Amino acid sequence: MRILLELGLNTLALAGLLFLVGSGLSLVFGVLRVINFAHGNFFMLGAYFGFTATVVTGHFWLALVLVPPVVGVLGALVESSSLRFIYHRAHYYQLLLTFGIALILEETVKWLYGANALAIDPPSLLQGSIELAGIVYPRYRVFLVVLGLALGCIVWLLLQRTRAGLIIRAVAQNSEMAASLGADVVRVRTLVFGTACALAGLAGVASVPLMTAFLGMGMNVLNDGFVVVVLGGLGSIPGAMVGSLIVGAAQTWGSFYLPELAMAIMYIMMGLILIFRPWGLFGVSE
Repeated sequence: MRILLELGLNTLALAGLLFLVGSGLSLVFGVLRVINFAHGNFFMLGAYFGFTATVVTGHFWLALVLVPPVVGVLGALVESSSLRFIYHRAHYYQLLLTFGIALILEETVKWLYGANALAIDPPSLLQGSIELAGIVYPRYRVFLVVLGLALGCIVWLLLQRTRAGLIIRAVAQNSEMAASLGADVVRVRTLVFGTACALAGLAGVASVPLMTAFLGMGMNVLNDGFVVVVLGGLGSIPGAMVGSLIVGAAQTWGSFYLPELAMAIMYIMMGLILIFRPWGLFGVSE
């Protein structure tokens, strides 16, 4: 029973990180109709910038607050300087451009930080373990569970209960009609892309005490992020949350019971779901 509870908590902790990445991918596709191959590298930037901010300031909490806006601003600059000009072209233009941006970011990080992995300790408040239902569990993983749930609620409330969310949903559904009604579509797209990158940056900062910062981590998390949004449905925030739980469970439980097939299980589950729901669990057929 203790093993099952520990695996369940590990699933929630991993799902919290995956949701922060997957929700950004889902937002970008839902509003901009862009599949962003550079999204994982903004996660990587968050991890490396988080390491730098923690070392310079001596406070992980400051890094967690300061780094996501910085990554978000960089994402907004990328959108306004390049992506903005190819929205109405074929999708392969977007794929090639975002893939090129990913390579540039990867090589820039390698040039600045080198090839060695970088690690930081959790803040003192989150070090050690606590007892939950008879098991001893790391405090930092509990923090990741809470962080994922809190950000999921905030993003959902922003999209569903605010005027800004109404405008974002209008642009996602019909950008021409939204523009004719007075919405600044260009600004909305820039803000959404920047916000998605900030969420990825936040996930990157939060991941460093758990898995260190290393080259290639962006592509690793991007693979999982794409599975999350495909399972949940492109453009759906609730879908991203459910998809992250499915992927987190497949990786956590699969690694424990069938370690040789852990990755395959995730893709098998995706294939089975897409057979019956080609547009994802919460997606809309278009």
